[in-house]
Amino acid sequence: MTEVKAAGGGDMSVDLKGAMMGFVSELRGFREDIQTKLNAQEERMTMIDRKTAIRGRAPLSATAEVEVPHQKAFNAYLRNGDDDALRGLAIEEKALAVASDGGFLAAPQVAASVQNTLFSTSSLRRLANVVTIEGSVYEVLVEKGEMASGWATEAAAVETGNASLDRISIPVHELSAMPKASQRLLDDAAFDVEGWLSERIADRFSRAEANAFLRGDGLDKPRGILSYPTAADATAAAGQIGFVTTGAAGNFATTAPMDCLIDLIYALGAEYRNNASFLMNSKTAARVRKMKDADGRFLWSDPLTAGQVPQLLGYPVMISEDMPDIAASSFSIAFGDFRAAYTIVERPDLRVLRDPFSAKPHVLFYATKRVGGGVTDFRAVKLLKFA
Repeated sequence: MTEVKAAGGGDMSVDLKGAMMGFVSELRGFREDIQTKLNAQEERMTMIDRKTAIRGRAPLSATAEVEVPHQKAFNAYLRNGDDDALRGLAIEEKALAVASDGGFLAAPQVAASVQNTLFSTSSLRRLANVVTIEGSVYEVLVEKGEMASGWATEAAAVETGNASLDRISIPVHELSAMPKASQRLLDDAAFDVEGWLSERIADRFSRAEANAFLRGDGLDKPRGILSYPTAADATAAAGQIGFVTTGAAGNFATTAPMDCLIDLIYALGAEYRNNASFLMNSKTAARVRKMKDADGRFLWSDPLTAGQVPQLLGYPVMISEDMPDIAASSFSIAFGDFRAAYTIVERPDLRVLRDPFSAKPHVLFYATKRVGGGVTDFRAVKLLKFA
């Protein structure tokens, strides 16, 4: 006990020990109250998690999905023609949805699905150099001839000449497809309209591209490899694709038919052979894979595992049905480093325009993309002529 004198001269006794015990008791009660509330909150969260797991609910996403608004708006546009949301996105995000020349840009998932299908099909796109551009023309400088070289002495330097440069311009052209569906089918919520649309567009685009990259004449379409001037490999000049012959019109030579394939391989420069491939259609492949060497071994070897490609004389073979069948003077087999030989240029955007009027009661979807192609290195590819 401690005695404290009051200001008026009276004595006031304060039990400090009792005061401290009361303060500690209040703190303990406050802490227990907080712990009780925390336990109750934890029980509520446990119940929510248990209900979510039982009902199969997806957990909340920790990160925002940036492309979801555009995807939802695009889906609404495909199903019922509601373009208000897409136009709103165009205003908010600086023309994310509206293409500059009409239509709406496809949702990223649809564009990516179409692009993946184009690369997975049997098209020259799998082997060629693919460039994405923002303009309407792609220009590349290529060397004509070989760069000169020489030895220099300490007293007198030797001047060396440079190879001339040639400018090659590859314009992009508009490729279109127009699948159609009934409005009743579009109204069905179980119908995956985006998956259906991307599948139909990709199928049409892949067939059109595969043909143009090999046979296109360059008029409103890419220029194909087989449309360029050709000459016998020994006399081929700049701008011409060299070829070797089989020795028989419309057929392989009767004696040693495989020799022309070996000649074709070594007609290609050594700097291109490491990345070279054969290109032919299925009918030609059926003829080639029956060939045997002098010891009875097949020249053709099938892949041992999934995902690999067959090989011919140690080089991969790609089957493209747009290569011509074997006939008199046909160029039915190509061999080369197609990544160096051929360049494909394309705009990254895929546009879709919904048309519910032209084919009622069906709805048309006019899809367009811009793509071009052309040979950029004539020395990197050779042809086999059946003559």
